[in-house]
Amino acid sequence: MMVWLLAGLGLVILLLAGDALVKGAANLALRIGVPALIVGLTIVAFGTSAPELLISVQAILADAPGIALGNVVGSNTANILLVLGIPALMAGLQTSECETRKSYFLMLGASVLFIGLAFTGTFTWWSGLILLAALALILGDNFRDARAHRYAAIAAEPEEVEGADPDMPRWKIGLFLALGLVGLPLGADILIDNATVIARTYGVSETVIGLTLIALGTSLPELATTVMAALRRQADVALGNVIGSNMFNLLAIIGITALVGDVPVAPEFLRVDLWVMLAASLALAPFVLFRMNLTRPWGVALTAAYVAYVLSLLH
Repeated sequence: MMVWLLAGLGLVILLLAGDALVKGAANLALRIGVPALIVGLTIVAFGTSAPELLISVQAILADAPGIALGNVVGSNTANILLVLGIPALMAGLQTSECETRKSYFLMLGASVLFIGLAFTGTFTWWSGLILLAALALILGDNFRDARAHRYAAIAAEPEEVEGADPDMPRWKIGLFLALGLVGLPLGADILIDNATVIARTYGVSETVIGLTLIALGTSLPELATTVMAALRRQADVALGNVIGSNMFNLLAIIGITALVGDVPVAPEFLRVDLWVMLAASLALAPFVLFRMNLTRPWGVALTAAYVAYVLSLLH
């Protein structure tokens, strides 16, 4: 029981520290004159992926590569089936109004590139450089699109950035940064240590722990954001959040982790889990390409598919 409590504590520390880092970094950047556009595309995006990054890096350093890869692949599967499924189940998502085709195709491209590199057997430093180069190209393209959109919308309201507060005092910015920088590695260390103990105690592989417990835990911020977006009828925010998060997971998390140490790919990933992740990504096609709404029945189907997948892993 204690290891489960400690694993939960590590996860809570990670999520709180990631939120604190985003708030501190966003406010610091805006305070020193970095445009809100740049902050949103870089600092906030990387900050919200910081828990997954720290978990994967810590897993490699702790010689638990199954957790590193399982965390990313499992998070991507959960992001689509669960993070979109539950909000659709609750309120439905008006995805017919969303224009996310370009981002969706980029996500599919990132998924295919990731799977192709996985079949080399190990993500090495050169694999990491390829993934990071792809991320740089996508970020550059997003930046150009966002800048063009910004200039076109001359009468638009001032840009808002997640976690930004123009009245936040300097000491509070410093406190948020300190809490984030200290809390992230601490939470990752506690979570990985106890997750590996759980895996050994219950005879479950580190890969399964990464694909389920840790992947689900690190998807909680995306789930919270998407539920709120669904309740506010902001389907574009919900869908964009999931697509963006999945691209960052594949390209940034494993890209950086592979530079820290080799990430071997277990055979079960090549047989099942990578294809489940790709199938989940392809399941979004009707809602993105044909402008179908993500209604409650679809929410039931996506959520049920995720539950079935997790049960098959634990069986």
